[in-house]
Amino acid sequence: MADVATRKAASSRLPPEVNRILYVRNLPFKISAEELYGIFGKYGAVYQIRLGDRRDTRGTAFVIYEDIFDAKAAVDHLSGFNVGGRYLVVLYYQPAKFERRQDAEDKQKELEELRRQVKAKKASIAAKEASEGQ
Repeated sequence: MADVATRKAASSRLPPEVNRILYVRNLPFKISAEELYGIFGKYGAVYQIRLGDRRDTRGTAFVIYEDIFDAKAAVDHLSGFNVGGRYLVVLYYQPAKFERRQDAEDKQKELEELRRQVKAKKASIAAKEASEGQ
């Protein structure tokens, strides 16, 4: 019973970015979900682990805990932990930050497409002027 009272008192002091979803970077590419369950399960009940499997998401994972305090303990203890010769970067998942990054990537792709179109248009105009000049 004292543990519940302690947790409730501590919950009022948790920073706003703390949540039960963790974003893990700098994982070895060959690590399996079972190994991650072994590492992160030491700090509490893990609800789900999503391991990055595409080329641009390899070495990353999302770890979702049942309880926010278990997630906080994992961040406190595993950030900088050496796994397979790599030091883990364990962060709280912040959806707004990920959306901004995705928006920036989308804008960059759109900009590259526009540049390609302008370059093609300039080339066609130059070719047209060259053929009219002959």
